[in-house]
Amino acid sequence: MDRHVIDLPRKVVVGRGVIGEVGGYASQLYARGSSILVVTGPRVYSLYYPRVRQSLEEAGFSVESVVIIDATVDTAEKVASQARESGVRALVGLGGGRSIDIAKYASSHAGAGLISLPTVASHDGITSPFASLKGFDRPISRRAKPPDIIILDVDVISKAPRRYNIAGFGDLIGKFTAVRDWRLAHKLRGEYYGEYAASLALMSARHVASYAREIGLGTTEGYRVLLEALVSSGVAMCIAGSSRPASGSEHLFAHALSIIAKRKPLHGEAVGVGTIMMSYIHGMKWRRIKRLMQEAGAPTTAREIGVEDEEVIEALVLAAKIRPERYTILGEKGLTRDAAEKVAKDTGVII
Repeated sequence: MDRHVIDLPRKVVVGRGVIGEVGGYASQLYARGSSILVVTGPRVYSLYYPRVRQSLEEAGFSVESVVIIDATVDTAEKVASQARESGVRALVGLGGGRSIDIAKYASSHAGAGLISLPTVASHDGITSPFASLKGFDRPISRRAKPPDIIILDVDVISKAPRRYNIAGFGDLIGKFTAVRDWRLAHKLRGEYYGEYAASLALMSARHVASYAREIGLGTTEGYRVLLEALVSSGVAMCIAGSSRPASGSEHLFAHALSIIAKRKPLHGEAVGVGTIMMSYIHGMKWRRIKRLMQEAGAPTTAREIGVEDEEVIEALVLAAKIRPERYTILGEKGLTRDAAEKVAKDTGVII
């Protein structure tokens, strides 16, 4: 019998002002007096690092920091080396997906613990055991490790640029088509399919869908729901042992668009637009998905995410080639240019 190992976060904290309590939660898992490395970006460093450092130091930890400006494999390897050389007990990913992915990869390669402390709710990488870094042969997520602790401060998230949080809504709506693709691959290719993980991912999408208006308005309750759904989506990936419950044809489109587009859209924005088109191909109620995104204030057209119509068509054609081993509704060969143009036009993504 094949062995299936499930690694899950040990503690998830959601609340207001909890960023200042990170030290207390860290001391529950890591020995006081040990060293912790905070990975963050320039803007977040000035906004939130002093508070995080103070909390960790008051809890008895020795604190170092590294400010990163990209999410490349080279940067991640350098951070991992620094962590190993310093004997770091745990890393903190403080910021957006870039900082968290670097910390996630580095902690995995340094044999250290990991605390995820997001300052935006732009995608479910805050929980998942996968890291998206540039520099690999293909733009796909690589296995790393899930965080030991996730600290979700609703006040901090509420102050983030609205566009980034709405992108998280788009990423979650993508679970509707991702699970359909996974089920299709199971039926046609005999791929492993986990009903529980798939149900959990779908629950995340349905949960935010019911709060689309509140999320769009940026209410505290809306953002709390968004954060909880991002956590449960990441947990679904932990349970499945792959990104299958959360990433399907809509993500392949988003990855392809990130390669082709001159102006890169946010990942969650591209996923949301991709979900509209992939739900159309699946024969789902794509207009309802589009209405939900509009209700949340999420972009639904090429123009709204800042890309050209032709770039959308090219990305649709390229999408199936991004991960040939991952079977989706796009099939093995993908869409022809004419088919791609029809899908994009019929759904109103392009004019």
